[in-house]
Amino acid sequence: MKRTILFSALLAACSMTASATTPDGTVASTVIPEAQYPRVLPDGKAMFSIFAPEAKDVKIDICGRKYDMTRSPEGNWTVTTDPLVVGFHYYFAVVDGVGVIDPSSEAYYGCGRMSGGIEIPEAETEAAYYTFDPKVPHGQVRECQYFSARENAPRRCFVYTPAEYETKTDKRYPVLYLQHGMGEDERGWHQQGMMANILDNQIAAGKCEPMIVVMDYGNCGYIHGARKGEKRDDFGASFTPILLEEIIPYIDSTFRTKTDRDNRAMAGLSWGGHQTLQTTLYNLDRFAHIGSFSGALFFDPNKIREIYGGVFADAGAFNKRVKTLFLGIGSEENFGTEKISAALTQAGIDNTLYVSPGTHHEWLTWRRCLNQFLPLIFK
Repeated sequence: MKRTILFSALLAACSMTASATTPDGTVASTVIPEAQYPRVLPDGKAMFSIFAPEAKDVKIDICGRKYDMTRSPEGNWTVTTDPLVVGFHYYFAVVDGVGVIDPSSEAYYGCGRMSGGIEIPEAETEAAYYTFDPKVPHGQVRECQYFSARENAPRRCFVYTPAEYETKTDKRYPVLYLQHGMGEDERGWHQQGMMANILDNQIAAGKCEPMIVVMDYGNCGYIHGARKGEKRDDFGASFTPILLEEIIPYIDSTFRTKTDRDNRAMAGLSWGGHQTLQTTLYNLDRFAHIGSFSGALFFDPNKIREIYGGVFADAGAFNKRVKTLFLGIGSEENFGTEKISAALTQAGIDNTLYVSPGTHHEWLTWRRCLNQFLPLIFK
């Protein structure tokens, strides 16, 4: 009987969605098949509709604000937000005080949990670099599993191979290890970051070298503080030895890679940017290209020559070894990245600073950073 009631309710919800008058705006690109909400209006507002006839109170929690939804007699809860900034946003439905995923949204791992997501589109010309282009060759993103002896457990990574990988079977490729941030996981760059589209479009245009991209779990998929007693320096620190001792050997033995340091890069966003510097700057025998996107950088710009074991003390030696040092940030983040770049430059360290105009600590910043970083590496 319970199953019959539940199924009837589901049919009613679907019927109401299908029969409702089509509202203004465009269905968001992040919805499940056939869903009509959320919708995006031309002015950037988002319209949400959730069928929850037994609920007493429903809200949409997005971009730091909770919007009260209005209930129809049939039990449909709706709301239209204020204009939202362009780009990808996590959001939650709050039903009687409990945060849940909007049933109409695809699920994304972010904020240390599964969440809904919505893309507020940019202008086509601005979004072209991360938009799927049917006219260009497309690579593959493979889900790979391997066993970690350090963790005594299986691990998962996603690996991008360029379109030509399947046909140029005698060719070997450089490798970029690309890391997510705190509260996210190895799916982030592929799903939220549009990484494959960015690579496909750049390779087709001759802007970057064909490369393999590895996206692995950085052991920081929860929010710091969730593990009792864990210090900041310990958060995600277990990833570096796994990368060096297990992931890189696995990738080199499984894919046709170039295994010298000049053909190995690492980059990451937010906490992944912190992990990137912690990993690469202490292991320059393994990496020649380094990228930090909105990186969590905990050091004093006035002590540049002392940090990371004095790696920046000899600018000439550093510049000779490191082919690319890239620092990216959103203009609205106020992380101090510009000061760090300036201090590095004053110390004689070659580095590239990119400031994404008008963006915060968000995926649009990191897509833009990746787009700027790729043409610099493996040259």
